[in-house]
Amino acid sequence: MSNFDPNFESVRLAMLAQQHPDILDVKGEVVFRAEDNEDRLSGTSWTLEKDIFDQVTESGFKLHLIELLDNFVAYRGQCYETPRKEGVVRFGDGALNIEWLPDGSTHLSDHPKMGE
Repeated sequence: MSNFDPNFESVRLAMLAQQHPDILDVKGEVVFRAEDNEDRLSGTSWTLEKDIFDQVTESGFKLHLIELLDNFVAYRGQCYETPRKEGVVRFGDGALNIEWLPDGSTHLSDHPKMGE
Protein backbone atom coordinates (compact mmCIF):
# COMPACT_ATOMS: atom_id res chain seq x y z
CA MET A 1 0.00 0.00 0.00
CA SER A 2 1.31 3.40 -1.00
CA ASN A 3 1.21 6.43 1.27
CA PHE A 4 1.59 8.80 -1.69
CA ASP A 5 0.28 12.30 -0.96
CA PRO A 6 -1.25 13.66 -4.19
CA ASN A 7 -0.83 17.24 -2.90
CA PHE A 8 2.89 16.91 -2.11
CA GLU A 9 4.05 18.30 -5.45
CA SER A 10 1.43 20.99 -5.99
CA VAL A 11 1.90 22.47 -2.50
CA ARG A 12 5.67 22.72 -2.93
CA LEU A 13 5.39 24.17 -6.43
CA ALA A 14 2.95 26.79 -5.09
CA MET A 15 5.45 27.70 -2.36
CA LEU A 16 8.19 28.10 -4.98
CA ALA A 17 5.87 30.24 -7.10
CA GLN A 18 5.35 32.58 -4.14
CA GLN A 19 9.12 32.97 -3.75
CA HIS A 20 9.71 33.91 -7.41
CA PRO A 21 6.67 35.83 -8.74
CA ASP A 22 8.81 37.95 -11.10
CA ILE A 23 10.16 34.88 -12.92
CA LEU A 24 6.75 33.24 -13.18
CA ASP A 25 5.44 36.22 -15.13
CA VAL A 26 7.41 34.79 -18.06
CA LYS A 27 6.12 31.68 -19.81
CA GLY A 28 8.48 28.75 -19.84
CA GLU A 29 8.85 25.03 -19.44
CA VAL A 30 11.38 22.62 -18.04
CA VAL A 31 11.51 19.11 -19.44
CA PHE A 32 13.15 16.69 -17.02
CA ARG A 33 14.24 13.08 -16.85
CA ALA A 34 15.44 10.69 -14.15
CA GLU A 35 18.01 7.91 -14.31
CA ASP A 36 16.66 4.57 -15.50
CA ASN A 37 18.22 2.58 -12.68
CA GLU A 38 17.59 4.96 -9.76
CA ASP A 39 15.09 7.56 -8.66
CA ARG A 40 17.31 10.63 -9.12
CA LEU A 41 17.05 13.52 -11.56
CA SER A 42 19.52 13.19 -14.44
CA GLY A 43 18.79 16.12 -16.74
CA THR A 44 16.69 19.14 -17.57
CA SER A 45 16.04 21.21 -20.67
CA TRP A 46 14.77 24.79 -20.29
CA THR A 47 12.67 26.81 -22.74
CA LEU A 48 11.81 30.41 -21.84
CA GLU A 49 9.61 32.88 -23.72
CA LYS A 50 12.03 35.73 -22.90
CA ASP A 51 15.78 35.78 -22.37
CA ILE A 52 15.80 35.71 -18.56
CA PHE A 53 17.96 32.64 -18.02
CA ASP A 54 20.57 34.65 -16.08
CA GLN A 55 17.83 35.92 -13.78
CA VAL A 56 16.44 32.39 -13.41
CA THR A 57 19.88 31.19 -12.32
CA GLU A 58 20.96 34.15 -10.17
CA SER A 59 17.65 34.31 -8.27
CA GLY A 60 17.99 30.70 -7.14
CA PHE A 61 14.85 29.64 -9.00
CA LYS A 62 16.71 27.18 -11.21
CA LEU A 63 18.44 25.47 -8.29
CA HIS A 64 15.26 25.36 -6.21
CA LEU A 65 13.22 23.86 -9.04
CA ILE A 66 15.89 21.26 -9.83
CA GLU A 67 16.05 20.28 -6.14
CA LEU A 68 12.26 19.98 -6.02
CA LEU A 69 12.17 17.82 -9.13
CA ASP A 70 14.83 15.55 -7.67
CA ASN A 71 12.78 15.29 -4.47
CA PHE A 72 9.59 14.55 -6.45
CA VAL A 73 11.29 11.74 -8.38
CA ALA A 74 12.71 10.24 -5.16
CA TYR A 75 9.37 10.57 -3.36
CA ARG A 76 7.47 8.88 -6.19
CA GLY A 77 10.06 6.10 -6.12
CA GLN A 78 9.66 5.58 -2.39
CA CYS A 79 5.87 5.38 -2.82
CA TYR A 80 6.05 3.23 -5.98
CA GLU A 81 4.08 5.93 -7.80
CA THR A 82 4.23 6.02 -11.59
CA PRO A 83 5.04 7.71 -13.81
CA ARG A 84 8.16 9.04 -12.13
CA LYS A 85 10.99 9.17 -14.68
CA GLU A 86 10.00 11.97 -17.08
CA GLY A 87 7.87 15.07 -17.14
CA VAL A 88 7.50 18.75 -17.82
CA VAL A 89 7.00 21.75 -15.56
CA ARG A 90 5.21 24.65 -17.20
CA PHE A 91 5.11 28.13 -15.75
CA GLY A 92 3.74 31.56 -16.50
CA ASP A 93 0.98 33.82 -15.24
CA GLY A 94 2.33 33.32 -11.71
CA ALA A 95 1.82 29.55 -11.57
CA LEU A 96 3.91 26.37 -11.78
CA ASN A 97 2.36 23.11 -12.99
CA ILE A 98 3.87 19.66 -13.36
CA GLU A 99 2.86 16.97 -15.82
CA TRP A 100 4.34 13.49 -15.50
CA LEU A 101 4.89 11.71 -18.80
CA PRO A 102 5.35 8.05 -19.76
CA ASP A 103 8.95 6.81 -19.87
CA GLY A 104 10.62 7.51 -23.19
CA SER A 105 8.31 10.36 -24.17
CA THR A 106 10.62 13.39 -23.75
CA HIS A 107 13.45 14.53 -25.98
CA LEU A 108 15.82 13.81 -23.07
CA SER A 109 15.15 10.07 -23.38
CA ASP A 110 17.80 9.81 -26.07
CA HIS A 111 20.38 11.56 -23.87
CA PRO A 112 20.34 9.92 -20.42
CA LYS A 113 23.41 11.83 -19.17
CA MET A 114 22.39 15.29 -20.41
CA GLY A 115 23.23 17.99 -17.88
CA GLU A 116 21.33 21.02 -16.71
